Amino acid sequence: MSDPVTGLVLLGVLLAFLASGLWIALALTGVAAVALSFFSNAPVGLVMATTFWGHSHSWSLAALPLFILMGEILLRSRLSSDMFSGLAPWLGGVPGRLLHVNVLGCAIFAAVSGSSAATAATIGKMSIPELKSRGYPESLILGTLAGSATLGLLIPPSIILIVYGVATEQSIARLFIAGLIPGVLVMALFGGYVMLRAAMTPGLIPPFDIAMSLRDKLRAARGLIPVALLIVGVIGAIYTGIASPTDAAALGVLLSIILAATSGSFSRHDFMDALLAAARTSCMIAFILIGAAYLAVAMGFTGIPRNLAAWIGGMELSPYVLLAALTLFFIVLGLFLDGISVVVLTTSIIMPMVTAVGIDPIWFGIYLVLVVEMSQITPPVGFNLFVIQGLTGIDILRIAKAAFPFFLLLVLAVALITAFPALVTWLPQAMS
Repeated sequence: MSDPVTGLVLLGVLLAFLASGLWIALALTGVAAVALSFFSNAPVGLVMATTFWGHSHSWSLAALPLFILMGEILLRSRLSSDMFSGLAPWLGGVPGRLLHVNVLGCAIFAAVSGSSAATAATIGKMSIPELKSRGYPESLILGTLAGSATLGLLIPPSIILIVYGVATEQSIARLFIAGLIPGVLVMALFGGYVMLRAAMTPGLIPPFDIAMSLRDKLRAARGLIPVALLIVGVIGAIYTGIASPTDAAALGVLLSIILAATSGSFSRHDFMDALLAAARTSCMIAFILIGAAYLAVAMGFTGIPRNLAAWIGGMELSPYVLLAALTLFFIVLGLFLDGISVVVLTTSIIMPMVTAVGIDPIWFGIYLVLVVEMSQITPPVGFNLFVIQGLTGIDILRIAKAAFPFFLLLVLAVALITAFPALVTWLPQAMS
């Protein structure tokens, strides 16, 4: 059977599994078993056993549950609300005023949680009631929150970057550092859009009605110090080479426990809840990764990725043409799947094409995360949209409409890192 027919058959099997409601991890494992049974001579059980064992004790993967636990601990402590109250007094004079608390608050919390959904839930609980009570426009409240929460996928420690690094055998430390400048770029684009809207429509943003002295502002800003120390400690340890991402994750958990305990708002019950939530999320992601690894090995036995890469190479496509096609492909895929599923489902097929045209895998990881960020704010399966709907009860299409300008800004960010790849590659090169 030819490769295109084989690929279509396996795609049909995967879609059938997913449509039946089967877990993604089991669907991936099932497709791999079908591929090995009918389109190769490899022993199904032996390949499954060796792949599951080989990919389940990866030291790089140990960073995943630790970073998730760190975010769960902070989510249940008072540190997040202290962070919000510390930012607000400094933004009253900036065009857009307190809307920037959504952008900066999401960026800071993303840097310690690594989760887009957790960022949207935590910052949204604090900012939505406060901004509504002050008369800020609903569309900008929802849009800035939905868009900025996607930074949880990009700013390290990003869970999806760990997943990509494990799936493609790339350095997680270099991926983390590569995400810093693009993360700041996306923050600047979001903040610039808010300031532009405020400047174009002067009556849109209500006046800032809290007059505070410099001493009061500095006192309020003390709530930012613990979170800032945590970010500097984790990212600094990775960048300087003092600690690996896994070691830095363990340090982050220890620091978050100390900070949460000293804040006086973190009980033993909260700690147990954080442990259970982190265990559930980590097991789900690890299960998906193992299934994806099995599928990747199975696809290697069928020869489809190798032949597809040779076919793409024979077409002599420019990297820009390939990236344009992949961007459309990922956006469509992201309409129906969450970000982690998109990464693990596609990397085994896409990476041979990417390396065939000479694209840096580290750069491609950041590009992929930026495109996947778009899927967080596009219906029907936009996780951030569901989180915000749960917080507000507002129709999801209204939230998606408010988030659409930020979707376009993410498209612009992809265009900028494509035109200027040094935005991604400069820091990892300096690091080494």
